[in-house]
Amino acid sequence: MIMNFKHYITRDPEICGGEPVITGTRISVRTILASLAEGVGTDDILLDFPTLSRDAVRAIVAFAAVSAEEDLPLLATPILA
Repeated sequence: MIMNFKHYITRDPEICGGEPVITGTRISVRTILASLAEGVGTDDILLDFPTLSRDAVRAIVAFAAVSAEEDLPLLATPILA
């Protein structure tokens, strides 16, 4: 089950041009995902962005997972006879 990220992620045209950010901050989802992709660990991200929580980082990953599902639909799983 994917974490409910809606409490943690905000999209507002008045904040960062509508780019998804962590609610109450101007920290973009893209920034945190890029750090994770570069191999930066959650503990280091939390040190770099002390206003974030561990749950917020998890919410970003959940948001990315749902976004990927919407953008890249999974092929149907073949049924074995």
